Amino acid sequence: MREAKFGIGQVVKHRLFPFRGVVVDVDPVFNNTEEWWLAIPEAIRPRKDQPFYHLLAENEESHYTAYVSEQNLLVDETGEPVSHPAVAEAFQQNEDGAYKLRPTLLN
Repeated sequence: MREAKFGIGQVVKHRLFPFRGVVVDVDPVFNNTEEWWLAIPEAIRPRKDQPFYHLLAENEESHYTAYVSEQNLLVDETGEPVSHPAVAEAFQQNEDGAYKLRPTLLN
């Protein structure tokens, strides 16, 4: 099993699609339904044996949650805040712009 490349609170962007988001959870390997996985076109379907990330995601049109394989994520280096409404509920933003889980959500 590999160590996750991205951490909770890190801002990432999708390698293929125009969205970005804040990591809220990490699964060490694929942990979704087979139906979800098979719905991805085979040409871009990710491997299951890698970390998968739960994101509070956004694009130019909406906010949503996303489940994305590590191979499809890159560090978002824009420095722009993520405007997903749930980000403020789950995270506090440091002076340097980094997101840290609110103490009440840590377990």
